[in-house]
Amino acid sequence: MATRADTVQYIADQADLGRRLEFRKMFGEYALYVDGKVTALVCDDQLFLKPTAEGRRFLGAVTEGAPYPGAKPHFLLAGELEDPEQLAKVLDITAAALPPPKPKPVAAKRKAAKKK
Repeated sequence: MATRADTVQYIADQADLGRRLEFRKMFGEYALYVDGKVTALVCDDQLFLKPTAEGRRFLGAVTEGAPYPGAKPHFLLAGELEDPEQLAKVLDITAAALPPPKPKPVAAKRKAAKKK
């Protein structure tokens, strides 16, 4: 079952992070980006947060689940969707704990070609 666009919009509205939160459709599901980092996935209309030690400390007891077959376990957020402050905070904490995204090799090649 693919995720509905209104589910992702609801999550974005609840988090209220403005332009810091972006989402992109991927294979019928969605990736959530906070400050340019993939922080969570929305699959089958459920929110799966990337697991970090900092996120686990903030959330306490967590339910884990795989967003898709073969995926590593993520934190499955449900009740947090009804608490906008907690949702925004855990997304912030997780984004801060994740490494910056690696530059895409294609973009680096384009930049080098433009300089010549």
